[in-house]
Amino acid sequence: MRIVAALGGNALLQRGEHPDAAVQSRHVHDAARSLAELVTAGHEVVITHGNGPQIGLLAQESESDPALTAPYPLDVLGAQTQGMIGTLLARELMGRLPGRAVTALVTHTEVDRRDPAFQRPAKFIGGQLTGEQARTMEVERGWTTARDGTCMRRVVPSPQPKAIVELAAVRALLAAGTVVVAAGGGGVPVTRDPDSGRVRGVEAVVDKDLTAALLARRLDADALLILTDVTHVFTGYGTTHPRPLATVTPATLRALDLPEGSMGPKAEAAAGFAERTGRIAAIGPLDNALGTLLGTTGTTVRAAVEGGRAASGATAAGDLAVAHTTA
Repeated sequence: MRIVAALGGNALLQRGEHPDAAVQSRHVHDAARSLAELVTAGHEVVITHGNGPQIGLLAQESESDPALTAPYPLDVLGAQTQGMIGTLLARELMGRLPGRAVTALVTHTEVDRRDPAFQRPAKFIGGQLTGEQARTMEVERGWTTARDGTCMRRVVPSPQPKAIVELAAVRALLAAGTVVVAAGGGGVPVTRDPDSGRVRGVEAVVDKDLTAALLARRLDADALLILTDVTHVFTGYGTTHPRPLATVTPATLRALDLPEGSMGPKAEAAAGFAERTGRIAAIGPLDNALGTLLGTTGTTVRAAVEGGRAASGATAAGDLAVAHTTA
């Protein structure tokens, strides 16, 4: 099977941890074990990852660097995070998959300059600001800021992904038997000039789960795995009676009141992939990617269920388990 596995930000940093290289390397070490199990089970694997803490850190460093006349733009910082996270993942996977080619590919994601998101920035990035700091940044650097809890933070556009620029390269690497790390952080956001075809970076951040779903569709992937720090999608999450969901339809998933800043985009990406392709998506724990694929953990999303089998050509988790045990 061809699988796109999207790692949540917890793959590298958990809330409250210092963003040190040693901390991130330790988390990648653990994530690579889970991902390697997919490869050794005989699957083609493309890995995407988040970069929220990392791009925020680089943005803060760039903004405070006295050697710079202006901070580096977000598209360039996004590319830097792809290189940093990509090399950590690639090296760990090489160690766990001796003899197997592993490549981390700097990947660009095309967006539409007319996307409404450019007029309504809403994606938080960077550290906390006081009200006075926020006003200063708005005047001096043209930032848009918004309240995040008790503080102010910078917000930037998060347009919808339209195309993966390096899609042909990812296909070629897969055909050569390579494990590919691509489209990290949602991809480096670019627009394309309709006349010259030239791509230009834009000051934005693309949602990594939506990019992972687009990449999975364009690669004709059999499954999209969104791996995070919870075992399932829950109803009543955070209450005294949370209930894990094993199998849901896109409509059921969309009807849940899920947080926009965390599970909401993951749910939309999984629902959209299952709906458009008739194949499975699953949201599950980072430390058990194979179990999430097989349906022994995590929440499996199917377009519909008829008579115990997935409709529209989707593959039921039980079928996957049989295919795995008989391969």
